[in-house]
Amino acid sequence: MRKIIALLAVAATVPAAAAEAVFAGGCFWCMEPPYDKLDGVTETISGYTGGHTDAPTYEEVTAGGTGHFEAVRVTYDAERVSFVELADVFWRNIDPFDDGGQFCDRGPSYRAAIFYASEAERAVAEAAKADIEARFERKVATSVLPAASFHPAEGYHQNYYQNNPLRYRYYRFSCRRDARLDAVWGTEREQAPRLADTLGEGDDPNADAPATAPPPG
Repeated sequence: MRKIIALLAVAATVPAAAAEAVFAGGCFWCMEPPYDKLDGVTETISGYTGGHTDAPTYEEVTAGGTGHFEAVRVTYDAERVSFVELADVFWRNIDPFDDGGQFCDRGPSYRAAIFYASEAERAVAEAAKADIEARFERKVATSVLPAASFHPAEGYHQNYYQNNPLRYRYYRFSCRRDARLDAVWGTEREQAPRLADTLGEGDDPNADAPATAPPPG
């Protein structure tokens, strides 16, 4: 009996496993910052999901044919931030009406989607999708799909906005991502972290940028 009590006491001190959620919002470089800024999120990983090949590479995914989405896997403390909040950040960082990609990135690998790991998550995603369609009186192109194998992207894609801030800012500005998000969401975007919040205030995003934009994420 004492041994059982001791084991229960030890188990009570072990933190619950961190929760994970996967979102596809076009270029995965641009989906890491809003989640990294969110209290309760402990890690974001860029990668590929929803496809039918093993160990996909960036070149294979963007060329088409593998069925994968560019996505981010968000690891979070469910006691500090909920899936509902994560989903809310997701919607306000995408164009939900774009069925051909996201912003300047075109093609099937840049489609937007929420990948649910439970019926509760599916219900949250579907309810939000229905609400957006009702409010905007437009069909939402974003998919709600069951979670699939997630393959981390190549190392140079991870934390790209932090490791290559000028190139990232130039790419994001050239892609007109924020301009389109403002057009869709207006002041509602204030509920989600903005590019300036993540990188800090500074000069025009085009300042000191390379002559040509880097390949998209």
